[in-house]
Amino acid sequence: MEHAHVSALQLKHEGLERRIQQEMNRPSPDFVQVQSLKKQKLRIKEELAL
Repeated sequence: MEHAHVSALQLKHEGLERRIQQEMNRPSPDFVQVQSLKKQKLRIKEELAL
């Protein structure tokens, strides 16, 4: 996999982690949104593992 592509995926993965943490720190987290973000993060992690 191209280094630039890997770097972009890692940045996106980190951004999703921040968004998950921000949502979880809200008084009333939107767990549907959190679940969606976690699925996106998992897809990126799987792609990085290839």
